[in-house]
Amino acid sequence: MTDPCISCTTFNILAPIYKRLDKENQNRRESEHRAYWLSRNQSILDWLLYERSSIICLQELWVGNEELVHLYEKSLGDAGYINFKLARTNNRGDGLLTAVHKDNFRVLDYRQLLFNDFGDRVAQLLHVESVFPFSQSWSGNIQQEILIVNTHLLFPHDSSLSVVRLDQVYKILQYVESYQKESNLNSMPIILCGDWNGSKRGHVYKFLRSQGFVSSYDTAHQYTDNDMDAHKWVSHRNHRGNICAVDFIWLLNPNTHRKPLKTSWSEAVFGIIKYQLCKASLTENDAFALLKADNKGDYITYSGFYDALRQLGLTGHAHGLSVQETKDLWIQADMDENGIVDYEEFKQRIWDPYWSEQTEANLYETANDVLKGSEEQTYGFNVKNAALFPPEVEKGLWPDNYYLSDHARLTVVFSPVRMPCSQPIC
Repeated sequence: MTDPCISCTTFNILAPIYKRLDKENQNRRESEHRAYWLSRNQSILDWLLYERSSIICLQELWVGNEELVHLYEKSLGDAGYINFKLARTNNRGDGLLTAVHKDNFRVLDYRQLLFNDFGDRVAQLLHVESVFPFSQSWSGNIQQEILIVNTHLLFPHDSSLSVVRLDQVYKILQYVESYQKESNLNSMPIILCGDWNGSKRGHVYKFLRSQGFVSSYDTAHQYTDNDMDAHKWVSHRNHRGNICAVDFIWLLNPNTHRKPLKTSWSEAVFGIIKYQLCKASLTENDAFALLKADNKGDYITYSGFYDALRQLGLTGHAHGLSVQETKDLWIQADMDENGIVDYEEFKQRIWDPYWSEQTEANLYETANDVLKGSEEQTYGFNVKNAALFPPEVEKGLWPDNYYLSDHARLTVVFSPVRMPCSQPIC
């Protein structure tokens, strides 16, 4: 007998309230024409039911339309799915839907994450347990539980929103971490699905990679994080006509080496700071001078640091860094804790960050650290296959005759594997 696999599909189905019907009249939306949105969404459902993935994560469900919501809930429910929907805050009109098939999983818990932020974004967390053993051949008490997250991050309308997007992911990972501690859960695979509204070259991607997550599609096709592989596939043609890869199914296996969460967050924000400094065409010395402000010494003070972040548009407004977040960054930058940041600290933390071998060795932790003294075995997943539809997007092309959405549908097949004690980031 072969061990059973599970499949997962993520798909931004483009809410009719956002779908423009023609380029000439940008205000004419599909939501005004019932026959249009009903036909398109029925086609989407036909494809989903044909694929019959174990897990389905949808974004931009038109939750403000009862008829459409009923269509999805009844069709998926009749096909054996347990459904959970969540509207964005402030009545934005769209939201998320996560469905798991009863033949594959029992739902142990369901949580809603309301960010209450600039973009009114939300996320869903499902704690599920497999209804069948992942392997008949494994001995011992093998946990067969998974954490699933579905989300849709804010669109990067301008670079000042990078911090908001990063904070949305940070909140998700903080919540997952606290949920595991609160529920006294052992290590288990975590699957993050959704429309991340950012490419492989962005800060969110790098942040998730630093936390040990792998992009399932890239893993299946043996693509690296290098710029050479960044444009080999796309999944979205946005309202500006640009095509990019933004839809991901992220996998974190138990016992994967990863940095402490706050460390990863700080590094990602320092990366945003450097990006904004370079965007302003500042050299290394000019950037240091900007952070020094009017200070005549060869060092940066906290007030100068804060003022520079305000000039760069990263703080001082509702969706910027908070005062506490700015203080947290300052603590990371002030490596010797003497109350100032000198040129070497600026270079190491912001401009050209690096870690010594000793720091690197002490920096990583594993999920197994919380299981000391436990004799339980654990399992993870291998990425067996991953495919995008329509198939042209796998070659970096967007077909003009594709009408289901402005996003491609991503489906990944996972096979269970017994985990070693620890493994490095891929």
